[in-house]
Order: sequence, then C-alpha cells, then structure tokens
Amino acid sequence: MALDLSYNKYADVTLDEKERLFDEVKADLRYHHALYGCYECGICVAACPSARFYDFSPRVIAQAAAREDADLIYTLMNDSVWDCSQCFSCDRCPRHNSPGMLITIMREVAVNNGLQTARKALEGYGRIIYKIMSTGTQVSPDMLQPNAFPDWGGHVHEISENLDIWRRALPPETLHTTETGWAVDDKTIIELYLIWHMTGVMNMIEEIDSGLHMILVDVMEEKLEEAGYDLSF
Repeated sequence: MALDLSYNKYADVTLDEKERLFDEVKADLRYHHALYGCYECGICVAACPSARFYDFSPRVIAQAAAREDADLIYTLMNDSVWDCSQCFSCDRCPRHNSPGMLITIMREVAVNNGLQTARKALEGYGRIIYKIMSTGTQVSPDMLQPNAFPDWGGHVHEISENLDIWRRALPPETLHTTETGWAVDDKTIIELYLIWHMTGVMNMIEEIDSGLHMILVDVMEEKLEEAGYDLSF
C-alpha cells in the first residue's frame, strides 16, 4: 500500500498555516544538522524497522523537507511522523541526513501547536508519564493490556492473562504492583520534574493534556515545597 500523501486530506488548513508550522521546524537549531540533501538512495528506508511494518518512509520526509514542500510536510507531521520508532537507524545516510531528527523536530512542533493528531497519537501515554513522575518507574505489568497501545505485539493477550506471574517477575514499586521492588528517592523525581519544567516538557504536556498536567503539578507541589523550590515565577 502506498503512502497516503494526499494534499487534499488537510485542505481545510490554509497554506499560510502550513508554512508557519514548517518555518517553526526550520527554525529549530537542530534542523540544518539533520538535512543536507537527499540522494534518494533508499538506505534509510532499508534500515528503518518501522518501514517494515507501517506505511512509512523516512526518505519521503527527508525529500519533503529538502524541497521545502510545506503542504506535504503538514500531511507528514500529522500522520507519518507518529509511526517512527525513533531508533535513528536512518542515521546511516551517506549524505549524513537524519530523518529521525527531522521527525523529532516535527513531532515537537506538532505537540507545541496542539495539533489534534498529536493529541490522538499521545493519548495512550498519559499513564506512563504519570507513573514516571509519581513513582519514578515507567511501565508496570498491569499496563500491558491489548487495548492500551496498538504496538504491544501479538503476545500481549498472553501477558495480560497472566499478570500475577509478571508481577512477581517484574516487581518495581508502582501503584499497581507489590512493594518488593526498589524505591526511587524523591530527590531523583524532583530533579526529573525540574528538568521537564525548565526544558518546556511540562508546557508540552499541558498543551496535549491539561488534565494530566494539573495532576502532575498537584503531585509535585508538596515535594517541591518541602525541598525548598518555588516555581511560581
């Protein structure tokens, strides 16, 4: 199946708006270190694991950027960039392009501008973000459910049906598992939150999911106050 690159798919969005978003992509300091021109050799596609399983091509993204095709970039920013696994296997490009870095920038612009497709692509990750900030760990076995993420793979049904075994095998201290694992020091969680706050990650979370942002702020408020931090500025 060929990539759906129909420009009419987002015909309701003005060209001025598409060019504005592309200008944000190009203004990123990393942009000119990720794009040097495309030979159209296809090495990035051959190396890309996502291209094997999705209707996805890192070469199309590099070509669209090189040609400064704002219309196509907008289509890719809404659709294709969310199929990238961010493994950066595409960095073996003989021209030293990095489609993976271009995608990283395009994703950030999509999130910062609150594109609906970005909200939809990230809506399943709210639980992971909440777990990282509230417990210091990431995925608990209980989150391995067939309806949670489409990319868990074919074994997720077997895993979800045997969670009691997985809890004993993977016992990090989370909201849903035993207390036989390790505890994460509040200092580490505070440092992570401060990094997110100072680098704009919290602003991105607020743009995508204001409810999750409010919960994270509430969770961290007391810890920050006890540690002597004031982020009211």
